[in-house]
Amino acid sequence: MPLLRSRWAIAAVVVLLVGVPASWLYARNERRGDPALVSRVNHGDFRVLVTTSGELRARKFVQISAPAGAMQAQVYQMKIATLVPEGTVVKAGDVVATLDRATLAPKLAEVTLAVQKAQAQYDQAMLDSALTLSKARENIRSLELALEQKKIVKEQSIYEAPSIQRQVEIDYEQADRAVTQAKADYKTQVLQAKAKMAEVGAELDRQKNQLGMVQSVMAGFTIRAPSPGMVIYVKEWDGRKRTVGSQVSPFDAAVATLPDLTQMESVTYVNEIDVRKVAAGQPVAISLDADPGKKLRGTVTSVANVGEQRPNSDAKVFEVHITVNTPDTTLRPGMTTGNAITTYETHNVNYVPIEAVSSDSGVAVVYRQDGSRVVKQEVETGAMNDDDVIITRGLDAGDAVLMAPPANRDALPLRRLPGKPARSPGTGGDTALPVHPG
Repeated sequence: MPLLRSRWAIAAVVVLLVGVPASWLYARNERRGDPALVSRVNHGDFRVLVTTSGELRARKFVQISAPAGAMQAQVYQMKIATLVPEGTVVKAGDVVATLDRATLAPKLAEVTLAVQKAQAQYDQAMLDSALTLSKARENIRSLELALEQKKIVKEQSIYEAPSIQRQVEIDYEQADRAVTQAKADYKTQVLQAKAKMAEVGAELDRQKNQLGMVQSVMAGFTIRAPSPGMVIYVKEWDGRKRTVGSQVSPFDAAVATLPDLTQMESVTYVNEIDVRKVAAGQPVAISLDADPGKKLRGTVTSVANVGEQRPNSDAKVFEVHITVNTPDTTLRPGMTTGNAITTYETHNVNYVPIEAVSSDSGVAVVYRQDGSRVVKQEVETGAMNDDDVIITRGLDAGDAVLMAPPANRDALPLRRLPGKPARSPGTGGDTALPVHPG
């Protein structure tokens, strides 16, 4: 009898087990085997973030540049010979850098020789003019004396024959005309001498000005700080810092900068997929790689309209400037920042992990635990971020949902939302809704 009673008990257990829904067993096994596969519907604030890394730099700075006038001095390439270490605190007038004078020495010698040549031409022209005018004046004096002699002869010829008197008059008139012509020629020679001296004088002045400019540029090869501050190196077009041995030119004359550390910004680059979410005025949480415990607040100030290809990157990115709202004297240009830009924010909503939502025949569904059963529930979704998605209809706060579809998902009936599902206009689950101030 005990054996028969035991067999009936085993049979009853088997019948009960067969009658239990497979979905309940799955859910029970899932919960007991791995509790992480079940999640609760959360309720509260929801944010969509775009996270990037950036680099701090000063919004305002004083530029330390190569000497002005290099182009006029026809100096187009200058090499940095010495440069103080980056981060050096300098006072106004302190030497920051020197440029290699070897590039300017040939030009200085050339211009110095040109000045000497122009000075010699000027001196030669002055001597020639003085000699020419001296001869002209002496010639006029000789002609005047000859005229005076002709005048005496003319006065004494009144006792001579008429023919002789006429010849004397003719000689006198010729002498008088020669004096008049010589005086007129002298005036012209004076004007010619002035024009010649002006020409060689202008050339001499031009060469002297060129020499003065070259000397001024060479003096500027010792570069001094225009104001007090901390020296920060500038970057080349390829991102490398300009240092000893780098070339500067009149077109890109910056050697270093003196930043205003009270006004800082983080310059970052957002990929073309996320940039449509970002807009000026959005709040940003800023962290520092150098000081992970420090948290700063910032605001997006500008977003580039045109993308660019950054070195070592295949994707197009857009430059974004983020202003650090609170001044911090410990911040330094070049520090790496982590930027979390809040592109969308809402309050008092239900949301679940993205993994909990799947698709069934084009319908968004979740697998909700309803007591001992698993229900395939249609849901209406809203915005999503990297981890979660908003559930606007179909679930309540605290509901338990599976993080992965059960094995018998195809056998479960779909529980539809009452009425025609309505998508919220302008959202549609788009994660790109920007947050604007106000």
